[in-house]
Amino acid sequence: AWLITALGLSLWTASAQEQSSETETPAAISAPVGPPNTSRDLYESIVEIECASLVPDYQQPWNGGRETGGTGTGFMIAPNKFVTNAHVVADNTRLLIKKYGDPEKYAAKLLHIAHDCDLAILECSDPIPFADAKPLDIGDIPKLESTVTVIGYPLGGRRLSTTRGVVSRIDFQPYSHSGADLHLAIQIDAAINPGNSGGPVLQEGKVVGVAFQGISGAVAQNVGYMIPTPVLRRFLHDIEDGQYDRYVDLAIGDFDLINPAQRLALGLEPDSSVGTLVASVSNSGSCDGMLEEGDVLLSIDGREIASNGYVEVDGEFVNMNEIVERRFKGDKVDMKILRDGQPKSVEIELKPFDPYLIQANTYDKRPRYATFAGLTFQPLDRNLMAAHNIESMAARYLYTFYVQDELFDERPEIVVLTSILPDAINSNFGGFQHSVVDKINDQKIKNLQDLYDALHPAEVPEFYVIEFFGKGLPIVVESARVEAADKRIRATYEVGLDSYLGSAEDDVPVIFN
Repeated sequence: AWLITALGLSLWTASAQEQSSETETPAAISAPVGPPNTSRDLYESIVEIECASLVPDYQQPWNGGRETGGTGTGFMIAPNKFVTNAHVVADNTRLLIKKYGDPEKYAAKLLHIAHDCDLAILECSDPIPFADAKPLDIGDIPKLESTVTVIGYPLGGRRLSTTRGVVSRIDFQPYSHSGADLHLAIQIDAAINPGNSGGPVLQEGKVVGVAFQGISGAVAQNVGYMIPTPVLRRFLHDIEDGQYDRYVDLAIGDFDLINPAQRLALGLEPDSSVGTLVASVSNSGSCDGMLEEGDVLLSIDGREIASNGYVEVDGEFVNMNEIVERRFKGDKVDMKILRDGQPKSVEIELKPFDPYLIQANTYDKRPRYATFAGLTFQPLDRNLMAAHNIESMAARYLYTFYVQDELFDERPEIVVLTSILPDAINSNFGGFQHSVVDKINDQKIKNLQDLYDALHPAEVPEFYVIEFFGKGLPIVVESARVEAADKRIRATYEVGLDSYLGSAEDDVPVIFN
């Protein structure tokens, strides 16, 4: 079975969106009060979203990309503000929303997007069509075995669709849009089909979740997931200052303490069910310098941590990270621990943990690259691994263990020779494709900017010697031949720009020219 996002006509997008020329900060969005009174009121608050998008070309990053598109659902959360999934509107070049019972389609713009929790906020460019629509009220986490209703515009028809289901599980689950994040999610036995994404899941007239993904395949049917309201509320609170700061993370690994002998050796009661072991603490993470490997976590913010790392929240037992999930950058949590058999209290200031992003899907950004003598270099990430089907053992090791082995300390970026545009200057270099750059003329390469600077020095060397991670032999390029070769190669292969190293706008969507 595969975990999929339920976007309409396209399940995968990775392009860029049109930027507004306005620089004003959107008004803070707060949860509305009072549910709609009638079905008509309810349906008018739910919109169909059409997204035209542009998928970046990671194989030829100087190209504009591939046009695609899809549909999804959204709902009004405040006057002229609509919640939907990030995967519905990621990489967009044009957004249109359609109101229930209205044949017209209205232009919309993206205000905020959070790829780590698959949520976004849209605004209609013309607020008049939605002047009478009523924002939906936000409820709480539904109870297990309770009934919910999923409303949206799935494939199979052009009109609004409603589906009922039963809440069957509340647990931490992977969010397939980013491919690297786990958050609280609620499983229901109502199908979440393409087009349902971003639609409200209702109980007693209140939003209790946002439909976002499902399981497809021969082993499961009618298994859908919704984003619960704690995740939605956190997103809305995070963007109140006009920007999204992402989730914070303890950045530790933990290990269940179930074995009685192991518990006794650590100073715990063998029959107790409290306490989980700290297996690793990441450098530069929230807990760096505060926790140590071998510490036993006993409680977090006054809630006992069970031997499997779970705590009780809102009457349900969930992963202890749910406590952290509801906090923000700069917030602090109190932890009771056992270190070398002695109780201790620590206060941890929370912050995001960036190194894991190498293994997350990237959206709304133009691919970065540098070309030199027909050699194309790019920073390694999940998108690049998939686009080039990289099987180099060195590259796969650095990618897979980037966080676990804390390789980010030495290499903030892993730069890979992804492709070679054939020319006389690079003949017989094919065996180096997909290799990781280590040094250029004895200069250590820690990121793409380092590589570019090393290949464009103030004093040009006679030869450029490019060494690779795990390779015994280097590539050697004669500098006197580079300028002519670059001009020839750019003309032959229609390479517009020889490099794109990124810009200050890389944290927001861009449009390719």
